Amino acid sequence: MEFVAWSVHKYVMHGFLWNLHEDHHTKNPNSFFEKNDYFFVIFAVPGMTCILLGTVFGVPYTLPIGLGITIYGFAYFWVHEVFIHQRFKLFRNSKLKYFKAIRRAHKVHHKHLGKEDGECFGMLIVPFKYFRQEF
Repeated sequence: MEFVAWSVHKYVMHGFLWNLHEDHHTKNPNSFFEKNDYFFVIFAVPGMTCILLGTVFGVPYTLPIGLGITIYGFAYFWVHEVFIHQRFKLFRNSKLKYFKAIRRAHKVHHKHLGKEDGECFGMLIVPFKYFRQEF
């Protein structure tokens, strides 16, 4: 799922759906919600559809695909929204180098306010150089 998420982030969110993702890079301090939050719905629909197709209709391979999308969505929520962006004030600090590397890589991603010239499009797998910076 990480490769799919990286590809969607780079080529869809920073591509033809930039109008939904842009406010995530140019945060409005007066609003809790972002247009970027629509991606929760956009990704939940195929996840739920695949789970339904796999469980109710027995369509091969759709249940694991739906579960993968859904589990990654939960990981995205906890890691990206709660830990990295602190939209909910939980888990403020971590001494684990893995989480520090994730946060550092994401800050590098957000230093680019436009849709071009971005880097670090992944979430759970980040370039090794960010781990080295934590040692």
